[in-house]
Amino acid sequence: MPWALAAAGLAALYGPTLRDLFQTVWSTDEQGHGPVVLALCLWLFWRQRSALAEPRAGIDLTRPAWGWAILAVALLLHVFGRSQRILSAQALSAVPVLLGILLLFRGVRAARAMWFPLLFMLFLVPLPAALVEAVTQPMKLAVSSVAADLLYAVGYPVARSGVILQVGPYQLLVADACAGLYTLFTLEAMGLLYLNVVRFSSTVRNVLLALLIVPISFVANVIRVIALSLITYHLGDAAGQGFLHGLAGMVLFLSALMLIVGCDSLLRWARPAS
Repeated sequence: MPWALAAAGLAALYGPTLRDLFQTVWSTDEQGHGPVVLALCLWLFWRQRSALAEPRAGIDLTRPAWGWAILAVALLLHVFGRSQRILSAQALSAVPVLLGILLLFRGVRAARAMWFPLLFMLFLVPLPAALVEAVTQPMKLAVSSVAADLLYAVGYPVARSGVILQVGPYQLLVADACAGLYTLFTLEAMGLLYLNVVRFSSTVRNVLLALLIVPISFVANVIRVIALSLITYHLGDAAGQGFLHGLAGMVLFLSALMLIVGCDSLLRWARPAS
């Protein structure tokens, strides 16, 4: 009964927030990863469901009173975000709400067992517009420059003006979705999920692979821009903006995944005892 009441409360509390997310930021190219991250969060919680089972005798059932404080602050954050229509605050409040419920229902042991699903939920929070604007433009300029230089080096007629590439008779604008903070955010989520699934025992290896996500994201973005440029140059503007544009997005994540696995293999070779 307590779990059923908690589930009903969460549904009533965050149902409207999820609806707003699906109708706004999650329906855009930049943050369309939201539903995928949500599904992964649910899977991660389900994978750790044994931590929510009725504990055996002798198991530490410490249920700190400060769980109420965490829950209260989280609910206030949600009320503030809802009243001010700030989706970031509403989504962020879900993490301490679930943490407070875990502490009060199953204690510190269960909350500790769920640390990664709770951490992964942070990737559900929409990024602040000010942060995106400050970081995305330099990233787009760098990706555009490298992509143009590589295409020119292999003989393609390419010129660059800011984030606009002139490939033959076609102009391509490197948009936020192609080379911005959103992509880095999504790939960092993929990298951390990979680390959690493979469960390395070496802290150094985990930290190094997590840090390598940043250059991996940059390289994957360059590959995506080059792929779109080649599609447009050889098949025309309609192909570059149609189905093959979405296919280039798949190329981005597949190349990033291959780079992550490749870097992991190199780290395993360099540190065989890890």
